Amino acid sequence: MIEHALKLEEEAYALEESAEWKQAEPRWREALAIFEAEEGSQHPDTANLLRVLANNLIHQSRYREAEELARRAVEIMDAVVHLVDGPEGKIIQVEALLVHGNVLRELARYPDAEVVLRRALALSEPDLTDAMGGALNSLGIVYKYWGKYEEGERVYRRALDIFTQLYGERSVQVATLYHNLGGLEHQRGQFELAEEPARRAWEIRRELLGEKHPDVLADACAYGGVLDGLGRTKESRPIYEGALEEFERVYGPEHFEVAATLHNLAWVESADGNRKAAEGYYQRALEIKQRLLGPEHPECALTAGNLAALGS
Repeated sequence: MIEHALKLEEEAYALEESAEWKQAEPRWREALAIFEAEEGSQHPDTANLLRVLANNLIHQSRYREAEELARRAVEIMDAVVHLVDGPEGKIIQVEALLVHGNVLRELARYPDAEVVLRRALALSEPDLTDAMGGALNSLGIVYKYWGKYEEGERVYRRALDIFTQLYGERSVQVATLYHNLGGLEHQRGQFELAEEPARRAWEIRRELLGEKHPDVLADACAYGGVLDGLGRTKESRPIYEGALEEFERVYGPEHFEVAATLHNLAWVESADGNRKAAEGYYQRALEIKQRLLGPEHPECALTAGNLAALGS
């Protein structure tokens, strides 16, 4: 049975490489059931599968389910890490903490996310360099949404140095840091400073993954947001329209990337004076965000505020 579970894992990883998150999920679940039956519910392999399944659900915007699974993975590893020989147990523990911190961030629980990610960083230093870079990057995202921009920039740049040394300039890890640095400057309203890192992220990832990979489209939309801030909506509109079509094809209509792109298109329509079209896009975006995140989430407030401003 374990051999079958390992085969399922291999298939699931291959599907996720192509961003086929929904198709990978049942394979992760079957593999998890096998490991729980064969090795028990308090085993590192069970924790690791809970962690990868939680990460899969994050990509499907199913954050509440993901939080429960990630928390279970952390609890298991806290109990058994001392029983695992070598660095493997610590690696699983840190990776579980990273996933838990990321989903807490998606749920806008920023203080909780900071605590979890700070713990992951402390455990990864100094020997788990890749995990250390991941923890720093995740902390940077938390600080950006929390409005702690200077702290966010500091940890992003530390992560960029680590990933550049590990993987070189033309890597998906480095592209992610450029994406996030551009996003930080965008959040601060410094669009001229945001343009170069946002464009570099898009160019690097497009070179590595191709035009239509969802991660590439996310980079494109981030660059589109910078163009909007610079008043270049004629350039951003086709980016959003192409991304929306592809996101809906890959993820279906109920996904955060779909809602975010609808929000961006609404902004373009509003800027171009098309109030009715903007209202429709904002309304769709708000409904999706409320279902995925709950009505009290800051993302819902952002879209609701823009929608209300149309009528003022």
